[in-house]
Amino acid sequence: MRNKNTYRLTEGAVLLAIFTVLLLITLYIPGLGFVVNLFLALPFMMFAAKHGWKSTAIFTIAAVLLSLVVGTLLAVPLALAYGITGMVMGAMIKEGKSRLAVFVAGSLVFLANTVFQYILAVALFKINFIEEMMASFREAMEMSTDIMGSLGQTADDRMLEQLETTIDLIETLMPSMFVMASFMIIFIIQLVSFPILKRFGIAVPRWKPFREMTLPKSLLWYYLLSMIATMVFQPEAGSYWYWALANLVFILQFFMLLQGLSFVAYFTHIKKFPKAFLIIAVILTFLLPFVLYIVRILGIIDLGFNLRKRLEEKK
Repeated sequence: MRNKNTYRLTEGAVLLAIFTVLLLITLYIPGLGFVVNLFLALPFMMFAAKHGWKSTAIFTIAAVLLSLVVGTLLAVPLALAYGITGMVMGAMIKEGKSRLAVFVAGSLVFLANTVFQYILAVALFKINFIEEMMASFREAMEMSTDIMGSLGQTADDRMLEQLETTIDLIETLMPSMFVMASFMIIFIIQLVSFPILKRFGIAVPRWKPFREMTLPKSLLWYYLLSMIATMVFQPEAGSYWYWALANLVFILQFFMLLQGLSFVAYFTHIKKFPKAFLIIAVILTFLLPFVLYIVRILGIIDLGFNLRKRLEEKK
């Protein structure tokens, strides 16, 4: 028992040292820090995957205190966000949960951390980076208009109106972007961390092939209801209902797009098309709006009418 505790303490000390080095690089070497930032959750994942919740909670508290000593106040939010996220993901790996469950749990925990820290920054320090970012966009637009005026050129009113509409839309969809960013960050963290965990003898769950992914059919009903609500109620821009429905529709549209891409992957697999076909289809989806609409419609039809089953029956 004593040897086990000694090993746990030694391993914890080594992982804390690794986390400290990664944190310092993230804080003080901007270019490299952007990449190293993605590995901050790894020490917590590794410790939790071996030792479980309780030991990792103590490990996380130690990491937060250490970040306060070696870094600035900016280090504490980083330690909390990546520490708690890594702890949850590692503990779920230890419990043998599926990769999807680990991914969703990690994304939700990271999102909750981000939102909580944003609220804290606004409430305690009066720092609202969303408002500051929107103000910067509008200021840049005004400066561009002034520069064009000083050069004797007149800015196109339609273009200015479109830019203003785009800025307003970004501001409205900011909650959705928080969600999307959290899921994207955790996806990349899994991508870079799981192979390392595997090298250290930790059994990590594997993804099912993307072509086998099928979302819950209830999402289709939520999507249709939200679209109907948007058309029927037509909430005024800037109101709470406009904000809520716009974000709900945006997220559900993204899910329909994922379902559509999964169907395209399935279709290319059963037709034995080259993998280049799928890669080109994905690239065109994000480059050309009309392809994006087609893929999204395919996702809706596949979710509602089970296109895959029909293709299987025709084989």
